[in-house]
Amino acid sequence: MVKFLKPNKAVVLLQGRFAGRKAVIVRSFDDGTRDRPYGHCLVAGIAKYPKKVIRKDSAKKTAKKSRVKAFIKLVNYNHIMPTRYTLDVDLKDVVSTDVLQTRDKKVTAAKETKKRFEERFKTGKNRWFFSKLRF
Repeated sequence: MVKFLKPNKAVVLLQGRFAGRKAVIVRSFDDGTRDRPYGHCLVAGIAKYPKKVIRKDSAKKTAKKSRVKAFIKLVNYNHIMPTRYTLDVDLKDVVSTDVLQTRDKKVTAAKETKKRFEERFKTGKNRWFFSKLRF
């Protein structure tokens, strides 16, 4: 079988608290691990999308509307839908499986992920990833 759930692939989560949210695969575990004996992946995604920015907004309001809230999660392959998009954000050094062990490590990793997502959003690239899914 062809391996298509590779790192930097944009996916949509289908189940759980972040259902309908977009995420990017950081690392994939096709054969599973001992505690998760099924195919799964580590994803970093957007919990709160940036708002629409218009020209007449002040710089302060633009900065507030451009904020993103990120999440980090291990997700079963059955609960994600891959998309044709890829996102070239380097999160491998920030997000790893050992980050999920303690809450404070997870929070600091989520903050760093948030910063990188916001930088990406401000450059204007990957506009689809930063827009809310409408259905």
